[in-house]
Amino acid sequence: MSTSTNPIKVLVVGCGNMGASHAQAYKLLDGFDICGIVSTGKSKEVLNEKLGGGYALFSDYETALETTKPDAVCISTYPDTHEAFAIKALESGCHVFIEKPLADTVEGAERVAAAAQKSGKKVVVGYILRHHPSWEKFVELSHELGKPLVMRMNLNQQSHGVMWDVHRNLMKSLSPIVDCGVHYIDVMCQMTRSKPLQVTAIGARLSNDIAENNYNYGQLQIRFEDGSVGWYEAGWGPMMSETAFFIKDVIGPKGCVSIVAKEAGGSGKSDNVDAHTKTESLRFHHADIDENNQFIKQDTWYNLSDEPDHQELCNREQRYFLKAIQENIDLTDHVQDAVNSLKIAFACDESVRTGQVVYL
Repeated sequence: MSTSTNPIKVLVVGCGNMGASHAQAYKLLDGFDICGIVSTGKSKEVLNEKLGGGYALFSDYETALETTKPDAVCISTYPDTHEAFAIKALESGCHVFIEKPLADTVEGAERVAAAAQKSGKKVVVGYILRHHPSWEKFVELSHELGKPLVMRMNLNQQSHGVMWDVHRNLMKSLSPIVDCGVHYIDVMCQMTRSKPLQVTAIGARLSNDIAENNYNYGQLQIRFEDGSVGWYEAGWGPMMSETAFFIKDVIGPKGCVSIVAKEAGGSGKSDNVDAHTKTESLRFHHADIDENNQFIKQDTWYNLSDEPDHQELCNREQRYFLKAIQENIDLTDHVQDAVNSLKIAFACDESVRTGQVVYL
């Protein structure tokens, strides 16, 4: 097994927004050495230059794997390649960092989980919010609100230019409520610590630029065993409204906790990837009232000084990947959580397409 004195040779596969950020993290961190960069288009040359040049570049994944013989593979390609690329890496004896979703089908995700178990190698899935101190605090404070919980979250993106190209490519294999929704479904499951029972969802196709069997706006609702309920909304495209693109609330009998992102939630930010994780402040509203129904406690504000930007979040994900490898951390639950949140997201997708409630 690689140790801190023997840097982990990592093959970077996919050089878009996330792939480039992960590559920057590998260059920054002592425990990794990039042994190759893979993409089908010109993005590998752009990334190579950005990193200072000199890296081996490949257009074909399998050739890169055989040539560089890496210790680890970082997969940030489109979701329809995730399953095959991850399994090939695991069978080649590599650890895997993979962007969410784990695969583009539930069965595919389960096959990746099984391959990870069989290989004994580490698989870390890019659930970026799990590495954000303010989001961790958001989940922690939700446990003080009593039960049941009501969770309200959205992320609408008024995408244009290159981002609309990215979103259209993503929608060749997934809808927005699957691709983005897995993050927020994962957060809801952490907040309730309860079994999801059923989902309902609606969707609309607002552009002829996407496949007839897909949709670029969706909203899902989840009901949990403990009576908790949650909704999540995601829309992509140049037609999307910027109003209320950043709603992050959890409500319980004892009050509510909200992410208040005055700056990140402002006009023109819905298409900015850095704004998507920004929290800035957490507001804890206490429901306690006196005999005249007046509030008896001031709202509590949490302004966490540790507010990482998008690149620093990617650095933290890669530090965790390194730690998992070096300290042999058991990631069985981590991978299972990724499979479960994907199962729920695809059930929501099924509900959009059938118009039916889907029982889990």
